[in-house]
Amino acid sequence: MATVRFAALKALHGSSSLCNYNLSRTHAFTTVRAFSAIMSPPSTAAVYDQHGPPDTVARIVELPPVELKATDVCVKMLAAPINPSDINRIEGVYPVRPQVPAVGGYEGVGEVHSLGSSVKDLSPGDWVIPSPPSSGTWQTYMVKDQSIWHKIDKGTPIEYAATITVNPLTALRMLEDFASLKSGDAIVQNGATSIVGQCIIQLARYQGIHSINIIRDRPGSDEVKDKLKKLGADEVFTESQLEVKNVKALLANIPEPALGFNCVGGNAASLVLKFLRQGGTMVTYGGMSKKPITVSTSSFIFKDLSLRGFWLQKWMSSDKAKECRKMIDHLLGVVREGKLTYEMELVPFSDFHTALDKALGKLGSQPKQASVDVISVSILIRILLASAAVQGSIWIKDSGKEQEMEGSNSWELLDPSTYWSGYILKV
Repeated sequence: MATVRFAALKALHGSSSLCNYNLSRTHAFTTVRAFSAIMSPPSTAAVYDQHGPPDTVARIVELPPVELKATDVCVKMLAAPINPSDINRIEGVYPVRPQVPAVGGYEGVGEVHSLGSSVKDLSPGDWVIPSPPSSGTWQTYMVKDQSIWHKIDKGTPIEYAATITVNPLTALRMLEDFASLKSGDAIVQNGATSIVGQCIIQLARYQGIHSINIIRDRPGSDEVKDKLKKLGADEVFTESQLEVKNVKALLANIPEPALGFNCVGGNAASLVLKFLRQGGTMVTYGGMSKKPITVSTSSFIFKDLSLRGFWLQKWMSSDKAKECRKMIDHLLGVVREGKLTYEMELVPFSDFHTALDKALGKLGSQPKQASVDVISVSILIRILLASAAVQGSIWIKDSGKEQEMEGSNSWELLDPSTYWSGYILKV
């Protein structure tokens, strides 16, 4: 169905003959089928016709109604995040991306508006998320086959429903796929203040697993440590604190970790390796410093360390992805228990470009995380804007006041050890 909308969009900017052909064809079709066709409402969408800087190529357009096929579901989007991978897709540098023109966004939450004639398992008013994630969530109405939509508990806070798939699921899979951890074991990670890092801390604690966390040296690091410990971190160290010969002497009663997570690279990755026990594994899921991982020969020979990588997109395409919806339900249950939290800022969809600028760190000297009930402290675009493994965002406190942490002016250079929450776009 998205193809139909985009064909119409292309016609608006193409030759007049193409435009007239599409309009005439649509009119004739509607005349014949008007008495039986189920149509979606028109949709307001954030689209890009070509790859490039998001603040230059992304724009808001009105898309025409779409006829629902028998198995289609029309969903009124409620919120969606702006993740770093969304930015990458618009720029054209992400390995997997939709053809242009395209509607932005990859995850989100919506309410069922109308159904194709053959849809039986959903009803108008149900809350659903695209699972696995699907391109095109930055719009007010989204039409996809019923197989795309997963019904969720309406008691779930909207900002978590919109952002549960990319970051929390990444954290869960990395905790469970690379080592057989049990209660009392330990993990170590850098980039602990990223959304994935925060999720790792909380999900590890939920399973009785200790977490050792590394952050960069920066003003306000003591405040950051306190925040992470309130989430459940056992230990939080700055990189300079680890400039000692025996870092394991700092662990007190915490066992040597069997598993480590790296989203920074460079020296921060080397510090993770220093903590790992004999036969340990370091999983890399990002490289925000843009510096290579350097491993000593002795680490391989005498410690028998293993280096692995994780990319959620690839995992989603594997057979294991069939279990994805059960995992999402589990994570949403942990959210409803109050055991998994991260901060986000809701931004109205009408302020999409403001949310995008915040996500890009353009407003002020520090990048913020905003939420567009459709986006990453995380930005949600209500649409929501949420942060990914390696990026932060702006959040709104209960008082409604914005607060931001230190970071760089360009999202490409954001340090995940900045304490990020996210932007969410709200429709």
